[in-house]
Amino acid sequence: MFAQVIIDQDIKAIDKVFEYSVPENMSVNIGMRVFVPFGKRILQGFVIGLNKNCNYQENKVKPIYSVVEDFSAIKEEMLAIMKFMVEKNHLTMASVLRLFIPSQMREGKVREIFETFYLLADKNYTPQLNAKKQIALIEKLKLSGKCSSSVLGEEFGYSTIKTLYDKGVLEKEKIQIERKPFVVEQIDNKVKLNQMQINAIQTIKDDKTYLLHGVTGSGKTEVYMNLIERELSKGKNAIMLVPEISLTPQIMSNFKARFGDFVAVLHSGLSAGEKFDEWKRIFLGKARIVIGARSAIFAPIENLGIIIIDEEHEQSYISESNPRYNTHDIAKFRAKYNCCPLLLGSATPSVETYQKAVDGEYQLVELPTRANGKELPSIQIVDMLGEIRTGNSSIFSNQLVADLANVINNKKQAMIFINRRGYSSFMRCRDCGYVAQCSDCDVSLVYHREDNRLKCHYCGKQYKVLTKCPKCHSDNIKYGAVGTEQVVAKLKELFPDVKVLRMDNDTTSTKNAHQKILSEFKNSLPSILVGTQMIAKGHDFENVTLVGIVDADQSLFQADYRSTERTFQLITQVSGRAGRSKDEGKVVLQTYAPRHYVYKFASNYDYKGFFRKEANIRKTAEFPPFSRIIRILFSDINENYAREMLKLCYTEIEKLKETYSNEILYLDAMKSPLKRLQNKYRYQIIIRLKLDKADEIEKQVFDIANGISKNNVFIEINPSNMA
Repeated sequence: MFAQVIIDQDIKAIDKVFEYSVPENMSVNIGMRVFVPFGKRILQGFVIGLNKNCNYQENKVKPIYSVVEDFSAIKEEMLAIMKFMVEKNHLTMASVLRLFIPSQMREGKVREIFETFYLLADKNYTPQLNAKKQIALIEKLKLSGKCSSSVLGEEFGYSTIKTLYDKGVLEKEKIQIERKPFVVEQIDNKVKLNQMQINAIQTIKDDKTYLLHGVTGSGKTEVYMNLIERELSKGKNAIMLVPEISLTPQIMSNFKARFGDFVAVLHSGLSAGEKFDEWKRIFLGKARIVIGARSAIFAPIENLGIIIIDEEHEQSYISESNPRYNTHDIAKFRAKYNCCPLLLGSATPSVETYQKAVDGEYQLVELPTRANGKELPSIQIVDMLGEIRTGNSSIFSNQLVADLANVINNKKQAMIFINRRGYSSFMRCRDCGYVAQCSDCDVSLVYHREDNRLKCHYCGKQYKVLTKCPKCHSDNIKYGAVGTEQVVAKLKELFPDVKVLRMDNDTTSTKNAHQKILSEFKNSLPSILVGTQMIAKGHDFENVTLVGIVDADQSLFQADYRSTERTFQLITQVSGRAGRSKDEGKVVLQTYAPRHYVYKFASNYDYKGFFRKEANIRKTAEFPPFSRIIRILFSDINENYAREMLKLCYTEIEKLKETYSNEILYLDAMKSPLKRLQNKYRYQIIIRLKLDKADEIEKQVFDIANGISKNNVFIEINPSNMA
């Protein structure tokens, strides 16, 4: 028997199938991980096929050294996904196969943990009257049946256990202990569905893609749970994706209450041991519902009855690091493979997704009103230029301060949204204009007052705070735009007796931090939660009556064709956190451009009006979804090498333009907007294509780019971030 093996090395030069013989005394199956001789080293590999015949000279084929584990870690469906992703995204096979296994498991750094339990072997044994600990231990085991060594040892002493074990009174067994990612508050969450929810559930049944467009608070989660419950009753399983780790505790509480231990969770916030144990539960079929961020789409779950992507418009569903992929593509493939529905849910679908619903590619299902029948919160737009003219130079408008005071007097809660962490976005010398920048990245450093450090938000490097300008030695230092830290500091000055919490990447870096912050906020009245976009979606707090958007313009004026869409989405999502219970909600939106069309549509929750306007602009300008953008990014520590790769690639692609002059709408080469990242220089080629021959041209572009460089080129289709 001969095995086809992919070497577990993400190197394009060896991205091919190697053949090894299977020793007679070894059992090898497709999907197994094996150790194989490769040159002078022993490397790990993945078995993707078995043949009785050898494709090479048998005497030159080396035997497999050993198997990593005695089961096929890569299931048949995963191999099909690998082939799909390699072809669609032009990735190496090893880089895709790695997605299916927890990284620490792949590196051999994590395994199951076991604990010793004791139970009575001789129930008739009677200790001497003065052996009180032995008597008590035996009585405990008669009541409990079995008990762990650690509990018994702490209560009665390990010498007592040993004495009884040596006498044959006790027997022991090793039991695997599963590491639990969450201790969740299980709530009674069974609610009565309204007619629109019932209609949605009845509609979503066939093996096609559905878009559930429901306003914030319309009860989409309840629809998701009922659909999953229906599939479980048929003996099928489910995947439910959420965009933020911060959403997982609340989702887990709802799902655990409904489905108990059938639920497993997968995301980057788990420890290596927790991730391994959850993966193993899914792999063995003990868990039937997988909840998690984008990586959960690769969960080894079989017999899928439905795949759900909540907040489908979120950027986080697109991987911007290698291997690059769009979660929607993988979800569509798995849904087709399992002949099950794919459900995309959002209050603010992406323009691309809604266009597919308009064109009939997806079936549109709508929930146009809140589940409790209440109105969406009113949005008041405040012109911050007008505030300055009246003498208010604060980061808060007079309206927002007054509304916050009202919330506090009524012992309610408010959420303040600003999508920028840190205290200030930069430090600049007022005299010569010097701005503190990262030595490895072409970005300004962000001031974090709590740590009294300047930090790079791209590579994580930290620097001393400027007291004098290193260029002209002036001490006239200016702080940049406001971040979450400064908002919290100012709120504490205004309301010193009120609990003010902060939720951003800095405060949620430790385990269960999201859960702790959200729990503290929920149980504190009055209170204010300040946060970045991780507070903007999915959270449901009945006492939140006010949402303040401090700097609505931040995402609006960016060099990205999606900037207006993202601004609309953020405003709508964060506004939806207010007024979700019996009390009415209000939103104060602060802007320096109050007449921009995005605020007119957002303040009226008019998604369809916004979509028509935005789709018309994109169609006229020939931007996605009415065209396709390819970005080829060259990155290297040597700037000359990166630039040379760019020139070679551009020269070849220019030849394509001669053949496809009508289909290639735009072609240019340039420095990346972020010119250097983690000490690597970045150059890029941008191509915009008409849709009719986009697939044909895309394949040729990939072939050209991959022919130029094996490991320093990254290709993205309709990149989520043009920077």
